[in-house]
Amino acid sequence: MTVGDLVDGSRRLSGQVRVVGAGLLGTSIGLRLRQHGVDVVLDDVSPSARALAVDYGAGRVPADDDAPVLVVVAVPPDVTAEIVHRELQAHPEALVTDVASVKGLPLDELVALGADVSRYIGSHPMAGRERGGAVSARADLFVGRPWVIAGHDDISYRRAALVEDLALDLGATPIEMTPEEHDAGVALVSHVPQVVASLTAARLRDAPDASLALAGGGVRDVTRIASSDPALWVQILGANAPRVAAVLRELRDDLDGVVTALDAPSAPGARRAVADLIGAGNAGVSRLPGKHGQSTQFRSVVVMVDDTPGQLARLLTEIGEIGVNLEDLRLEHSPGALVGLAEVSIVPEQEDRLVAELQQRGWTVVGGVA
Repeated sequence: MTVGDLVDGSRRLSGQVRVVGAGLLGTSIGLRLRQHGVDVVLDDVSPSARALAVDYGAGRVPADDDAPVLVVVAVPPDVTAEIVHRELQAHPEALVTDVASVKGLPLDELVALGADVSRYIGSHPMAGRERGGAVSARADLFVGRPWVIAGHDDISYRRAALVEDLALDLGATPIEMTPEEHDAGVALVSHVPQVVASLTAARLRDAPDASLALAGGGVRDVTRIASSDPALWVQILGANAPRVAAVLRELRDDLDGVVTALDAPSAPGARRAVADLIGAGNAGVSRLPGKHGQSTQFRSVVVMVDDTPGQLARLLTEIGEIGVNLEDLRLEHSPGALVGLAEVSIVPEQEDRLVAELQQRGWTVVGGVA
């Protein structure tokens, strides 16, 4: 896709956008805005990082006559407030936002610095990848993802609307929350899962190779985000420490109950304690929204796919020919196996038809789960 493909007057942002920070988020923002024909100015404390993002087409280097209407600060949490303050001073006509994963601390620090927070509003795209840097950036990174806009009393709705325009132009779904609501929410759905994934993955360091050869979808799902950057997560967890610690204490109490039950699995009430925990997990995961924020609960159909070129593409093509909309796709491939398993998620009312037609076309359907 070229820049001209999307320059059709449908974009919401007008004027120049300055992006400070040429990592994954900053570069991805620049790539998408450039597809819309927006004049994107990229800056970074590292000249080589900025040059790489420019080479990828995410924007241009700063010029003396730049006059951004919006500044997006995409830097690590421990320097977010400092950089936002600097940008507010350097661009007195611009609205400044940041995309840090915590929202309360930067606002408090800016107020303490005496910054003009009437031109600042924090925001946070709930999107990312396991790897960072401009090399991992994608123009579609934010499509369909929530983008939190954390308003506060010192900024008007009209001025903050620029950030909503930014989110919509990037394909995201704007969600209004207070900084406190945001930080409590990400502690539960993002920060604690990172800790749990890392703790689980740490158990694998000294595991026998024979045990690791048994690894399937369960352990891969739980540990998928465990390869995240330690230095970044030290900052994120430190910036949201009280809320993360509160959730971890609750988790620790639940774990203590499971350990007690497993220490004496035949004791009265032990089986019920384990069953109640699994049942509580069923209830919790059922509340997670599906694609585009829908509350619809999907069905998963597991199809055996030969480990030969073109087979997965053929499966996806035939699902489209059948007329079933694919909500999600997950692959599992055991080491040494000549087949893989493709788990496709669909709405429940399409399950029977999809299974029947796939079987008629020669596919082996090996299971389906809610």
